[in-house]
Amino acid sequence: MFNKVAIEKYFADEKSASLFLMILAAVILLAGLVFFFFLKTNFYKGAALPLLLAGLLSGIVGFSVYKRSDADRLKNVYAYDMNPGQLKEKEIPRMEKAMKNFTLVRSAEIILVLLGVGLFVYFKNNDQQLFWRGVGAGLALMALIAFTVDHFAAKRGEAYLNGLKEWVARMK
Repeated sequence: MFNKVAIEKYFADEKSASLFLMILAAVILLAGLVFFFFLKTNFYKGAALPLLLAGLLSGIVGFSVYKRSDADRLKNVYAYDMNPGQLKEKEIPRMEKAMKNFTLVRSAEIILVLLGVGLFVYFKNNDQQLFWRGVGAGLALMALIAFTVDHFAAKRGEAYLNGLKEWVARMK
């Protein structure tokens, strides 16, 4: 049953997941730096590029979601009691847009996994192109991690959106 506790739980889970994402981003950035500056082979330099880019993007996304989660939680819990129409008019469309974005982002992540695997396999037997083999390995790994994180975020979002829609339908 959808209620204020469900709203609180969704945004608390979102905040926890974004904290996890920021920690993961820091680990990925650190790995990218180690690959680039300390391991120094062409393979690791190639792998470092997708790690550094993915770590930076993940950190930014994680921080922005973490920063806004409490305000979103308060706004929607307040709307549940004081302005239920706001959940129908603003929160449901916001979540529907977010769910469409998850579909697009996960499709792009699948393409990036395939591109990374393709680069790795294409340059697998070419020791002159270790850099590109590393780019492929790093890209495939980062896209797979991003896909997994987004998969779980989309599952949470889907459950929350379905709860919102059911609650609005019962209010009629």
